[in-house]
Amino acid sequence: MQPLTNPRGLGLVLSGGGARGAYQVGVLQYLAREFPSAIPEILTGVSAGAINAAFIAARQEPFVEKLDQLAEMWSNLRIDQVFRVDHDLMWRAIRWGGRLLTGGKSPLRPAKSMVDTRPLHEALERELQASPTGTIEGIHTSLRAGWLRAFALTASSYTTGQSITWVQTREDCTMPAWQRPQRKSELCALTVDHVMASAALPFFFPAIQVEGAWYGDGGIRLTAPLSPAIHLGATRILAVTTRYARTREEADRPMIVNYPPPAQVAGVLFNAIFLDQLEDDALQLRQINRLIESQPEENRMGLRPIQLLVLRPSEDLGKLANHYEADLPKAFRFLTRGLGTKETRSNDMLSLVMFQTDYVRHLIELGQSDAAAKRDQIREFLGL
Repeated sequence: MQPLTNPRGLGLVLSGGGARGAYQVGVLQYLAREFPSAIPEILTGVSAGAINAAFIAARQEPFVEKLDQLAEMWSNLRIDQVFRVDHDLMWRAIRWGGRLLTGGKSPLRPAKSMVDTRPLHEALERELQASPTGTIEGIHTSLRAGWLRAFALTASSYTTGQSITWVQTREDCTMPAWQRPQRKSELCALTVDHVMASAALPFFFPAIQVEGAWYGDGGIRLTAPLSPAIHLGATRILAVTTRYARTREEADRPMIVNYPPPAQVAGVLFNAIFLDQLEDDALQLRQINRLIESQPEENRMGLRPIQLLVLRPSEDLGKLANHYEADLPKAFRFLTRGLGTKETRSNDMLSLVMFQTDYVRHLIELGQSDAAAKRDQIREFLGL
C-alpha cells in the first residue's frame, strides 16, 4: 500500500442517524488529532452526516481546530436548539390527532410535522457562517483553497420520489453528473436549506422546499450510500456509521415482550431506511473489489478496486438512549412514551431525536474511544 503523503482520493462518507451523529464527531475528532495529515478531499454526507460534513467543508480553521469546534457545538447542544419543545409541541400533536380523527377535515390548521425545526435552521446559519441568503460561502472558499475537491450531500425528493445528490466542486474540476434508477446528481452552490433538507427526518421534521420542490431525509431513497464518493473520484473511502453491529446472540434476543408498540416499529423502519443500506453497499463494494483484483490488468475494463474502512459504534446506541430518556423535556417525553418508548429494550427511534447534552457527550466520548481502539487498523488503511 502506498503511503498517504498526499490525501488525494481520500473520501469521507458520513451516514445518517439524527442525534447519533454526535458519535461521528468523536471518531473524527480522534482522527484529526492522531492523523492530522490525512485530510479527506472528498466529503459526502446524508442526514446528520450532512450537518457534520457541511461544518467541515464550510469552516476555515485548521482541521484539528474545526473538529474540536464541531465537538463543542454538539457537546453544548440542547434539544430546544434543534426543535421547539414548548406548548407548540402539544399543539402540533392535537392538530395531527384532529386530522386523523376527522378524515382530514379538521377545522384546525394541519401540522406539517411533529416538531418545529426553526431553532436548528438558525443554529446552522450561525455555525456554517452562511450568508444572508443562506449560501454556505465557506464551501466555495475551501474548494478554492485546494484542500477540498468535492462536497456532496443527499436528500430525498417528496415531489418526484427520487434521491438527489447535490454536488459542489472546484471550478477547475470537471466532474460528470450521474444518473441511475431513482437517483441522480445536480451541481449547485449549497445552502443551509440543502443541509436542512438532507436532515429532515420524515414525520418528525418538516419537509424543506428547495428550488420549488419538497425534500426530506436523504437516507430514504439512497440505496448506495458509498456511490457519491465513488462518482466524485475517491480511491479510498472512510465511512463512519452509527449502526451498531449486533452479535448473532444479540440479534436473536427479543427487544419487546408484548405486541410491538409504534416506537419499536419505527425504530426497525428507520434502521432499515437510514442505516442498513450502508452495510449492504459496503458488502457489495468488497465483493466487486475481489472480482476486480482477481482479473489481470488488461481485463479490468478501466475498473479499479476502492479501499474501504467502515468505523462503527462498539455499543448499541439505542439501548444507550434508555439511560437518558428520563431527562427529556416533559412534553416531549410524554409524547414519546405514548409511542411506546418504555416498552422496548433498544430505543432506536428515540436515539434519533435524543438531542440531550449528556447523551450527546457520551456518544462523542464513545466515538473517540472506538477510534482509538482501531488506531492500528486506521493507520494501515491510510498507509501511514
